[in-house]
Amino acid sequence: MSKIGLIDYGMGNLYSVQQAFKRLNQPIDIVSNLNELKGCDALILPGVGAFDPAMVNLEKTDLIPHIKNWVNNGKPLLGICLGLQLLFESSDEGKSAGLGLIKGNINRLPQEPGERIPHMGWSPISKINECPLLKDDIDSKWMYFVHSYAASPLENKNLIATAKFGNSDVTAIVWHNNSGACQFHPEKSGNAGQRLLYRWIKWLKDCNY
Repeated sequence: MSKIGLIDYGMGNLYSVQQAFKRLNQPIDIVSNLNELKGCDALILPGVGAFDPAMVNLEKTDLIPHIKNWVNNGKPLLGICLGLQLLFESSDEGKSAGLGLIKGNINRLPQEPGERIPHMGWSPISKINECPLLKDDIDSKWMYFVHSYAASPLENKNLIATAKFGNSDVTAIVWHNNSGACQFHPEKSGNAGQRLLYRWIKWLKDCNY
């Protein structure tokens, strides 16, 4: 069984993520420093809150260079919500540089008739490109979102799925170099979210991580 580390930098809903993986009989270990990261086969980068404070908190863990090496070396990481946004180069929400692991920016959601910001609630996702997180035969594509900003990947190959926000398509899933991330919260997305997490766990096993 893969050893999965859940990165704790003070801005993630760790309990909900832990419970979701517990339902899948997959233990996860809290990682807040380099010693705890050692021995992990895969990482989860959660996040709730604003971009700049998240980068400040992440910097305090001294894990940033190790996370960058992790992803650049093709080791698996799963980002959730703000954890997706931190993978990009920059954000309209603040002035801090992101991790820069995926080319592109995080933009404020557009003003759309009939839509409120933050985008909060259930939305269906549409697959754009292939990745281990999604299959064509999933019986439900509705996921739970809470966000005011969304990623704009520079390269289309990184864009895996989108969600409708008014008349706009906003990024829902990205994938890069064996690392994926969801703008929605799979741990709060019922059976559809559980199936996505299960597919990630199965992919880790199939790839011998």
